[in-house]
Amino acid sequence: MQNESTVSRRHLLSAAAAGAAAIGTGAIAASPAEAAPRRRPNRIPRDKISVQLYTLRNQLAIDLDGTLAALAEIGYTRVEHAGFVGRTAAEFRAALDRAGLRATSGHVAIPQPFDAAVWERALEDAEIVGNRYIVHPFFGAGADGQPIRDSAVYQAFARDLDKAGALAREHGLDFGYHNHHNEFARQDGGTRTGYDILTGETDPGLVHLEVDLFWAFRGAHDPVDLIHQNRGRIRQVHVKDLAPSGSFADPGAGLIDFARIFEHSREAGLVEYIVERDDAGSPPRTPADALVTAEVGYDYLAGLRF
Repeated sequence: MQNESTVSRRHLLSAAAAGAAAIGTGAIAASPAEAAPRRRPNRIPRDKISVQLYTLRNQLAIDLDGTLAALAEIGYTRVEHAGFVGRTAAEFRAALDRAGLRATSGHVAIPQPFDAAVWERALEDAEIVGNRYIVHPFFGAGADGQPIRDSAVYQAFARDLDKAGALAREHGLDFGYHNHHNEFARQDGGTRTGYDILTGETDPGLVHLEVDLFWAFRGAHDPVDLIHQNRGRIRQVHVKDLAPSGSFADPGAGLIDFARIFEHSREAGLVEYIVERDDAGSPPRTPADALVTAEVGYDYLAGLRF
């Protein structure tokens, strides 16, 4: 009789196949056998549950103060921003303070080509907002939208990530990289992926990883394997679920076995579990749906045992 983890994994990779085929990645091998069950299941501390505000971008544009207050009412104490919703860093910080929230993390793209002065200004804003983490949100697609398949491009970007991380550390910030699925495309016709280059050619002391669990599966990579390969370096995860169609689902409503992944939280180095859904608030979903996602995600993570 097959165990649930194996069955779950098979369904996940089937759902991810369309995304994987689009970037040319292959299927992944099975993980080692599951660890022995614990007598006292672990849980995620509520103060480590966050939400990526990109999920609520349309709702925030309609009512910044009301939306932040609603997140606090759900139970969130921390958020990860993706810009300041048309406000200055100081104005955005004031709105967070009114709601009793902390923006412990933020998505800010490093300038390309790299410009230290521009990046310094972004770091100063991050300090004003009160970030501890600052994360580059995306890399891996060319101007035509297709996956980059040139290792030299990834190697140059890895050098820029180290530069950005070194400056962030001078400001007391922890710099990270957030993946999508393009990074898992093989480079130069070989077996090495863009993600292999980014993780292998950056300094772990300067660049931590924020693993988007949905996009890892869409790139045909098991997050548990990524944890084994990057022990202690995965400080943050984006928790979004994978629908059978290969699209998005609210956490706990799709195919991803999050408990199986979070059994490895200590090995990963996890300190933040961030709810996100990329299409929340975008047609046919409404801005109000984003708050539903935020509440469902918080309740799911708060109740999860692993």
